[in-house]
Amino acid sequence: MTTLENRPDTALLVIDVQKGVVGEAHDRDAVVANVATLVDKARAAGAAVVWVQHNSDELVSGSESWSYVPELVRDEAEPLVQKEYADSFEATELESVLAGRGIGRLVVAGAQTDECIRATLHGAFTRGYDVTLVRDAHTTEDLTSFGAPPPDKVIAHTNLYWRYHKAPGRTAGTVSTADVDFGPAEKPADEPVG
Repeated sequence: MTTLENRPDTALLVIDVQKGVVGEAHDRDAVVANVATLVDKARAAGAAVVWVQHNSDELVSGSESWSYVPELVRDEAEPLVQKEYADSFEATELESVLAGRGIGRLVVAGAQTDECIRATLHGAFTRGYDVTLVRDAHTTEDLTSFGAPPPDKVIAHTNLYWRYHKAPGRTAGTVSTADVDFGPAEKPADEPVG
């Protein structure tokens, strides 16, 4: 369970599913559809949906590439956190947004796996959050020309290491879109026994 006091609630964290981020992403349509399913499930369960949007020289605020994909529509009451760094907590209001809503458990989806997803997973975990990665709801583009593994391998490796990630007083793990539960945190279903 989270090490954060009086933070029993869960939020879906939707990271950077922007046109300029996922336009050429691996399995883009299936991942975006899974994120949309997660948004619907979170709303139906009364869980918070927190949107994160990256800003950079390539993702200029207000530009077409900066915009969220059309398949995902944020409700005006749902928080939108602007960021400039890979870790969604770094120099943003994310922590205060989550604290104000009593959130201690995060369900994470979005892009890119090898940068903003990984950085945010670790950023949340080291800050005391329970963090579940939705293994079929994150993606990245092909960066093999820069020496990276193919995108499917990046995604598989991230799922593998987060599945077994551990630290005192917190839980990590992975879950499929179909099996996400926005209720109170429990031991992840795929955590090894013993």
